[in-house]
Amino acid sequence: MESYDYYEILEIEKTKDKDLIKKAYRKMALKYHPDRNPGDKHAEEKFKQINEAYEVLSDDSKREIYDRYGKDGLKNGGYSGFSGADFSDLFGDIFEAFGGGFGFGGRSARTRQREKFPPDFAIELELSFKEAIFGCKKEIEIEYKSACKACDATGSKDGKLSVCEQCGGKGQVFVQHGFMAVGQTCPNCGGEGSKVSQKCKECSGLGYETLKEKFEVNIPEGVDEGNRLRISGRGNATKNGRGDLYIIMNVGEDEHFLRDGDNVFVEVPVFFTSIILGENITLPTLRGEKELKIPQGTKDGEQFIFKNEGVRNIHTGSLGALVAVIKITYPTKLNKEQQELAQKLHESFGHQSTPYKNIFEEACKKIKSWFS
Repeated sequence: MESYDYYEILEIEKTKDKDLIKKAYRKMALKYHPDRNPGDKHAEEKFKQINEAYEVLSDDSKREIYDRYGKDGLKNGGYSGFSGADFSDLFGDIFEAFGGGFGFGGRSARTRQREKFPPDFAIELELSFKEAIFGCKKEIEIEYKSACKACDATGSKDGKLSVCEQCGGKGQVFVQHGFMAVGQTCPNCGGEGSKVSQKCKECSGLGYETLKEKFEVNIPEGVDEGNRLRISGRGNATKNGRGDLYIIMNVGEDEHFLRDGDNVFVEVPVFFTSIILGENITLPTLRGEKELKIPQGTKDGEQFIFKNEGVRNIHTGSLGALVAVIKITYPTKLNKEQQELAQKLHESFGHQSTPYKNIFEEACKKIKSWFS
């Protein structure tokens, strides 16, 4: 057996105070529990030592032997390690301290009873690009759950539940694995601590009925993909009242406009001659038309911004921008006449039509000088 002191393992001084020993054990067990340290072999070994220390120090006779003779005295007295003592109450306290974060549940017997269904739920709503930009009214139909009044939402006839015989109403069972007792949700009652003895005829044991409802919803201007709209009092009807409905927006795309938050982009295809000559074009916006002046020499991908022509922000009410992005297009093929005209235009610029010539001549001279 590895040599270590049980008091040191629990990080306390030598004592006979059981409350102090129990408190120290809970603290250390929480710190090194395998569920808080997945895959950590050191923590796993430490947890074994902590449990071994607690079994000895929490037992008056074993602690007395240990205090006098150490581990050898326990061995000679017939103790050979973790004997499988009942840790269920203590483990229950520890797992409750976990708050259910490790799959053991953290509810006491008084608070274990839960609703058969959550009060809130969500649906998805399809919107066109226009409906999302400018807002609209939509009629929707939902199905929601309503607590069964005949059984008080328990699913049991007359609302009478029987205590689970497997866990005794605790909602947890503890399984001994060698040195350690592991708590888990009771498989018989699903952690409720109680069971339906006879199903309610009104709801077939579900604890609720499903109802349909139609109503109109105002969709505000400027909603975007994934936005959620909360409709108070349109959720499921529990015993404590009706919850909320959340509507998640699915927004369609537009063939001309591309939205990015509050800004809208529109691609402006411009023929290369318009770039050479410059041109004024009529540009479509979300709310009408605007004149766009394209200066000579405009670059491909250059952006022209029209403020307050975008989407209205759903929170601030301010308008985003419309961004016109230039896309220069070129002919893929020229006829004979077009080739002749293009050639005349090219030659009319003289040395400007061959900007590479002087640059490359200088570069060639420099390279020749390297080898002369």
